[in-house]
Amino acid sequence: MIIVHDIFIAKPGNASKLAKLFKEAMEIGDDKVQIMTDMTGQFNKVVMVSHYESLTDYEKSWEKYSQDSEEMKKMKEKMKGYTDLYLTGSREIYKAW
Repeated sequence: MIIVHDIFIAKPGNASKLAKLFKEAMEIGDDKVQIMTDMTGQFNKVVMVSHYESLTDYEKSWEKYSQDSEEMKKMKEKMKGYTDLYLTGSREIYKAW
């Protein structure tokens, strides 16, 4: 199994807004995604966690996001302006044993 963490450091006061936006946008699609916010450690951290059976499945999910389907149009509209809510981001990909 592959576990992906998309990590965002939100601008002060925007972590909960960013988390809510991600949660609402990801409900449009069929991917199982968890949204987490920090309780300890670096402030204003929002982590989006997704699970895939393989790296191939992960790559296929990116192909889906690049399509011009009605589902993706709704998601892109919902996500409009999300980049104004965070300072920086990164991605970590893990293999679960």
